[in-house]
Amino acid sequence: MSVWRRIFGPAVPDEVRERLAADEHVLAAADSGTGGHVAVSALGLWVPGGDGPRRIGWDLISKAVWSGDALVVTEAEVAERAGEAVVLRDLSPVRHVLSKPGRIPYLVRQRVESSIRSRYRKELPGGGAWFVVRKLPGTDGVVLQVRPDPGTEPDVVRDIAREAAAKLGSPSGDRPAT
Repeated sequence: MSVWRRIFGPAVPDEVRERLAADEHVLAAADSGTGGHVAVSALGLWVPGGDGPRRIGWDLISKAVWSGDALVVTEAEVAERAGEAVVLRDLSPVRHVLSKPGRIPYLVRQRVESSIRSRYRKELPGGGAWFVVRKLPGTDGVVLQVRPDPGTEPDVVRDIAREAAAKLGSPSGDRPAT
Protein backbone atom coordinates (compact mmCIF):
# COMPACT_ATOMS: atom_id res chain seq x y z
CA MET A 1 0.00 0.00 0.00
CA SER A 2 1.36 3.41 -0.92
CA VAL A 3 2.24 5.98 1.70
CA TRP A 4 -0.38 8.31 0.18
CA ARG A 5 -3.17 5.78 0.78
CA ARG A 6 -1.93 5.03 4.30
CA ILE A 7 -2.14 8.71 5.18
CA PHE A 8 -5.23 9.78 3.24
CA GLY A 9 -7.15 6.53 2.88
CA PRO A 10 -8.61 5.04 -0.27
CA ALA A 11 -9.54 7.16 -3.25
CA VAL A 12 -13.11 8.42 -3.33
CA PRO A 13 -15.08 6.42 -5.91
CA ASP A 14 -16.20 8.60 -8.84
CA GLU A 15 -19.83 7.54 -8.41
CA VAL A 16 -19.78 8.95 -4.86
CA ARG A 17 -17.67 12.02 -5.68
CA GLU A 18 -20.21 13.14 -8.31
CA ARG A 19 -23.01 13.26 -5.70
CA LEU A 20 -21.21 14.99 -2.83
CA ALA A 21 -22.49 18.34 -1.57
CA ALA A 22 -20.27 21.36 -2.28
CA ASP A 23 -18.29 21.24 0.99
CA GLU A 24 -18.70 17.52 1.71
CA HIS A 25 -15.57 15.39 2.03
CA VAL A 26 -15.25 11.62 2.25
CA LEU A 27 -13.48 10.40 5.38
CA ALA A 28 -13.34 6.71 4.42
CA ALA A 29 -14.58 4.51 1.58
CA ALA A 30 -14.64 0.80 0.79
CA ASP A 31 -15.87 -1.49 -1.94
CA SER A 32 -19.10 -3.26 -1.11
CA GLY A 33 -19.13 -6.98 -1.80
CA THR A 34 -22.65 -6.58 -3.19
CA GLY A 35 -21.57 -3.92 -5.69
CA GLY A 36 -20.91 -0.23 -5.35
CA HIS A 37 -19.22 1.49 -2.44
CA VAL A 38 -19.82 2.46 1.15
CA ALA A 39 -18.39 5.83 2.20
CA VAL A 40 -18.44 8.02 5.29
CA SER A 41 -18.67 11.81 5.24
CA ALA A 42 -19.53 14.42 7.85
CA LEU A 43 -23.08 14.54 6.45
CA GLY A 44 -23.86 10.84 6.37
CA LEU A 45 -23.22 7.32 5.23
CA TRP A 46 -23.10 6.71 1.48
CA VAL A 47 -24.48 3.33 0.47
CA PRO A 48 -25.17 1.64 -2.86
CA GLY A 49 -28.66 2.24 -4.21
CA GLY A 50 -30.69 1.28 -7.25
CA ASP A 51 -29.93 4.61 -8.96
CA GLY A 52 -26.35 4.85 -7.73
CA PRO A 53 -25.00 5.77 -4.31
CA ARG A 54 -27.22 7.62 -1.86
CA ARG A 55 -26.50 9.32 1.43
CA ILE A 56 -28.28 8.42 4.68
CA GLY A 57 -27.99 11.34 7.11
CA TRP A 58 -26.53 10.44 10.50
CA ASP A 59 -29.81 11.50 12.09
CA LEU A 60 -31.66 8.78 10.16
CA ILE A 61 -29.47 5.84 11.12
CA SER A 62 -31.30 4.04 13.92
CA LYS A 63 -28.70 1.34 14.31
CA ALA A 64 -25.41 0.33 12.72
CA VAL A 65 -23.65 -2.87 13.74
CA TRP A 66 -20.36 -4.28 12.54
CA SER A 67 -20.54 -8.07 12.43
CA GLY A 68 -17.88 -10.27 10.84
CA ASP A 69 -17.24 -8.71 7.44
CA ALA A 70 -20.45 -6.69 7.20
CA LEU A 71 -21.91 -3.39 8.30
CA VAL A 72 -25.62 -3.87 9.05
CA VAL A 73 -27.50 -0.57 8.88
CA THR A 74 -31.05 0.09 10.05
CA GLU A 75 -32.30 3.27 8.44
CA ALA A 76 -35.30 5.22 9.69
CA GLU A 77 -37.83 7.18 7.69
CA VAL A 78 -40.10 9.97 8.82
CA ALA A 79 -43.56 8.43 9.23
CA GLU A 80 -45.23 11.68 10.27
CA ARG A 81 -44.66 15.06 11.88
CA ALA A 82 -45.97 16.01 15.32
CA GLY A 83 -45.45 19.74 15.57
CA GLU A 84 -41.69 20.28 15.36
CA ALA A 85 -40.98 16.62 16.23
CA VAL A 86 -40.79 13.73 13.79
CA VAL A 87 -42.17 10.26 14.37
CA LEU A 88 -39.88 7.64 12.85
CA ARG A 89 -40.38 4.16 11.49
CA ASP A 90 -37.43 1.80 11.07
CA LEU A 91 -36.86 0.18 7.70
CA SER A 92 -35.51 -3.35 7.34
CA PRO A 93 -31.80 -3.67 8.14
CA VAL A 94 -29.47 -3.75 5.12
CA ARG A 95 -26.21 -5.68 5.15
CA HIS A 96 -23.15 -4.21 3.39
CA VAL A 97 -20.26 -6.67 3.04
CA LEU A 98 -16.89 -4.88 3.23
CA SER A 99 -13.81 -7.03 2.66
CA LYS A 100 -11.50 -4.10 3.53
CA PRO A 101 -13.52 -1.87 5.87
CA GLY A 102 -10.61 0.23 7.11
CA ARG A 103 -11.93 2.92 9.47
CA ILE A 104 -15.57 2.66 8.36
CA PRO A 105 -16.90 0.70 11.38
CA TYR A 106 -15.20 3.10 13.80
CA LEU A 107 -16.31 6.24 11.95
CA VAL A 108 -19.91 5.07 11.58
CA ARG A 109 -20.17 4.31 15.28
CA GLN A 110 -18.58 7.64 16.19
CA ARG A 111 -20.84 9.66 13.85
CA VAL A 112 -24.08 7.94 14.85
CA GLU A 113 -23.35 8.28 18.57
CA SER A 114 -22.22 11.90 18.28
CA SER A 115 -25.46 12.83 16.49
CA ILE A 116 -27.41 11.92 19.66
CA ARG A 117 -27.70 14.83 22.10
CA SER A 118 -30.07 13.10 24.55
CA ARG A 119 -32.44 10.15 24.71
CA TYR A 120 -35.25 9.12 26.97
CA ARG A 121 -37.45 6.03 27.08
CA LYS A 122 -41.09 6.44 28.16
CA GLU A 123 -43.63 3.67 28.73
CA LEU A 124 -46.98 4.56 27.14
CA PRO A 125 -50.37 2.91 26.59
CA GLY A 126 -49.85 -0.13 24.35
CA GLY A 127 -46.04 -0.04 24.51
CA GLY A 128 -43.49 2.73 24.79
CA ALA A 129 -41.33 5.08 22.78
CA TRP A 130 -37.82 6.46 22.58
CA PHE A 131 -37.56 10.25 22.50
CA VAL A 132 -34.21 11.22 20.99
CA VAL A 133 -32.80 14.69 20.36
CA ARG A 134 -30.39 14.47 17.43
CA LYS A 135 -28.14 16.91 15.66
CA LEU A 136 -29.00 17.52 12.03
CA PRO A 137 -25.94 16.89 9.82
CA GLY A 138 -24.38 20.00 8.35
CA THR A 139 -26.34 22.40 10.58
CA ASP A 140 -26.34 23.76 14.11
CA GLY A 141 -29.92 22.54 14.55
CA VAL A 142 -31.44 19.60 16.39
CA VAL A 143 -34.64 17.65 15.97
CA LEU A 144 -36.74 15.65 18.40
CA GLN A 145 -37.30 12.18 17.00
CA VAL A 146 -39.81 9.74 18.43
CA ARG A 147 -39.55 6.02 17.73
CA PRO A 148 -42.65 4.28 19.14
CA ASP A 149 -42.85 0.55 19.74
CA PRO A 150 -45.37 -1.33 17.59
CA GLY A 151 -48.78 -1.17 19.24
CA THR A 152 -48.16 2.09 21.08
CA GLU A 153 -51.16 4.43 20.98
CA PRO A 154 -50.33 6.85 18.09
CA ASP A 155 -52.40 9.79 19.40
CA VAL A 156 -50.57 9.68 22.74
CA VAL A 157 -47.19 9.57 20.96
CA ARG A 158 -48.10 12.58 18.77
CA ASP A 159 -49.39 14.63 21.71
CA ILE A 160 -46.31 14.03 23.86
CA ALA A 161 -43.95 14.59 20.90
CA ARG A 162 -45.64 17.88 20.00
CA GLU A 163 -45.45 19.14 23.59
CA ALA A 164 -41.85 17.99 24.09
CA ALA A 165 -40.67 19.60 20.85
CA ALA A 166 -42.33 22.88 21.82
CA LYS A 167 -40.51 22.83 25.17
CA LEU A 168 -37.24 21.89 23.49
CA GLY A 169 -37.50 24.99 21.30
CA SER A 170 -38.53 27.29 24.16
CA PRO A 171 -36.11 30.15 24.94
CA SER A 172 -36.02 29.19 28.61
CA GLY A 173 -34.08 26.10 27.64
CA ASP A 174 -36.33 23.83 29.65
CA ARG A 175 -35.66 20.19 29.12
CA PRO A 176 -38.41 18.51 27.09
CA ALA A 177 -41.06 16.86 29.26
CA THR A 178 -41.62 13.40 27.89
